[in-house]
Amino acid sequence: MASVFEYAPAPESRSIVDIAPSYGLFIDGEFTEAADGKVFKTVSPSTEEVLSEVAQAGAEDVDRAVKAARKAFEKWSALPGSERAKYLFRIARIIQERSRELAVLETLDNGKPIKETRDADLPLVAAHFFYYAGWADKLDHAGFGASPRPLGVAGQVIPWNFPLLMLAWKIAPALATGNTVVLKPAETTPLSALFFADICRQAGLPKGVVNILPGYGDTGAALVAHPDVNKVAFTGSTAVGKEIARTVAGTRKKLTLELGGKGANIVFDDAPVDQAVEGIVTGIFFNQGQVCCAGSRLLVQESIQDELLDSLKRRVATLRLGDPLDKNTDIGAINSAEQLARITALADQGEAEGAERWSPACELPSSGYWFAPTLFTNVTQAHAIARDEIFGPVLSVLTFRTPEEAVAKANNTQYGLSAGIWTEKGSRILAVANKLRAGVVWSNTFNKFDPTSPFGGYKESGFGREGGRHGLEAYLDV
Repeated sequence: MASVFEYAPAPESRSIVDIAPSYGLFIDGEFTEAADGKVFKTVSPSTEEVLSEVAQAGAEDVDRAVKAARKAFEKWSALPGSERAKYLFRIARIIQERSRELAVLETLDNGKPIKETRDADLPLVAAHFFYYAGWADKLDHAGFGASPRPLGVAGQVIPWNFPLLMLAWKIAPALATGNTVVLKPAETTPLSALFFADICRQAGLPKGVVNILPGYGDTGAALVAHPDVNKVAFTGSTAVGKEIARTVAGTRKKLTLELGGKGANIVFDDAPVDQAVEGIVTGIFFNQGQVCCAGSRLLVQESIQDELLDSLKRRVATLRLGDPLDKNTDIGAINSAEQLARITALADQGEAEGAERWSPACELPSSGYWFAPTLFTNVTQAHAIARDEIFGPVLSVLTFRTPEEAVAKANNTQYGLSAGIWTEKGSRILAVANKLRAGVVWSNTFNKFDPTSPFGGYKESGFGREGGRHGLEAYLDV
């Protein structure tokens, strides 16, 4: 895209990561072929290059993995918390030592810019393992009663937008509390989970404590439905979350769901405009907008609408779209052809319904999956782009006159995951935040995460919390 600066290419080397031609399932501490021999290919979204061939788990493989996890549970849960903590600390240190390798791998398999995987994803992955390692020997003091017990085998299904980070969010608290894990990564981004399996072996983690099963939706469905799974954790779409809830209903399985979102970013007339613009850009264009808590609805007070939008368009025009391995890149590739088609269809629908579409001058690469950063103005609450989760770099702009109207519009959604407030008045932040039906509310910032803070939603954004002390409860019999 156009920029006031000219940047020479600054590519990160691919040679730092060695991707094997094929990978098996990780069951009971060993890599193994799928029982039926099925495989699938994982491709790089920025080039459509085949990165590797991966074994595809079926129902028989799920059963093998759950049995391995059940067997390992007896000894793992019996270990003192201080001993489990040693393994988690060791995993965290290995992640730090291999962070450059893992960042390049994640960028290749996911499509997001290297500066995001390097500076956001990997530090947070290590931080979650460090944090929950610290809890492992303090569970009696976590507020859940004396001697809280682990649940057993946790079946975990994670999405493709933050593959390694979502893995850490789920595996770290599960292991700290004494559970064992069977995890299914997304079919478009299985590689970092398989590299994590190698880290588990490198850390000397006992066999069967962590099992990794790449596959498609049927693999996840078999894992969720397995009768010997005690806990199900899912991050992904609301539609799949509802299917999982129906499957688990009537069983004794504990369930947490972190689903979709349509976050409102509310900018009041006394907000620092330049700071707010940076927060808006981070809120919707980080990871190409493929973030469940993205600030995909901008609610701006009418009196500053023109000033804010002019500043926002100038800033968006400086973003650099292109090779995700270039350290100058701000916007990388969309994760898959399927996701690109969904984003394109919803954006076209927004235009057809009368919203005004704007994108900066932007040359898209000839191969891979790409979508230019896009703003829609003249948006009403009836527009599909204001209601549906687009999960892409598309921002819908609405206006309001009073704080009451801002709250009403922000809450006028089936989702309830995130929101942002921009104002110089602390009293207004507290007053508005208390009225927003959202699991996390940021003030004068957006998309800031910390392992000590709980994260989760209301309404169709799911239930349960991950992160912080709250994240322990989902893996304990309390």
